Amino acid sequence: LFFQILGAVILGFGIWILADKTSFIAVLQMSSPSLKTGAYILIGVGSLTMLMGFLGCLGAVNEIRCLLGLYFACLMVILITQVAAGLVIYFQKESLKEELSNIVGSLIENYDPSNDDKRNLQDTWDYVQRQIACCGWTGAKDWENNEILINKSMTEYPCSCSNSSKDLEVDSGFCNLDDPVNSTATYADWPVHEQGCMDGVEKWLKDNLGVILGVCTGVAVIELLGMILSISLCKNIHSEDYTKVPKS
Repeated sequence: LFFQILGAVILGFGIWILADKTSFIAVLQMSSPSLKTGAYILIGVGSLTMLMGFLGCLGAVNEIRCLLGLYFACLMVILITQVAAGLVIYFQKESLKEELSNIVGSLIENYDPSNDDKRNLQDTWDYVQRQIACCGWTGAKDWENNEILINKSMTEYPCSCSNSSKDLEVDSGFCNLDDPVNSTATYADWPVHEQGCMDGVEKWLKDNLGVILGVCTGVAVIELLGMILSISLCKNIHSEDYTKVPKS
């Protein structure tokens, strides 16, 4: 039963990644094919886990060795896959960080409020900047690469970065700088948050690292217990009795 619930959670998480449109995950999902592929993998693993939970229950209740053996083998494959994925993420974290920087950098550089084709992606990034109270990926200076702001001599700034109360009602697009010096300005003149979104995301991960590791460890331990119990029960069944299989 637990593995059916676990499978449903994994399946739901994969679907959430594909469906979510209002968080940093959505920015990555729309910009990076690898995250979308990962979401489909999660959906597949969740579905497989639910199926294995059902087969495990069926094998245990009816004492069918082949089902218990299949249950053990699938749990082992899932556990090995999870460990391998964790190791890949750990050892490739710098590459992943660089990829994130490239994705967000390209988004900021080409940000255009009049571009309806990218409206969903841009609105999502505005949402991220408002929620985390950040500006750009490494800082507000990233926005100096935006083509529209360059053409306007930096006398405008992204409204979603603003730390001014007068811009609270404007949650996307660009806002006008009140008193630009000589009709030009720099990011240092903007009333925006100093923190980059990279620092905000890293802070969130650090704050929740204990919970994330705890959940992953708990799932791994329960999977190990399931493997041990299934193989023990399988050994205690001396011969397969297919007459115990429920008839339809």
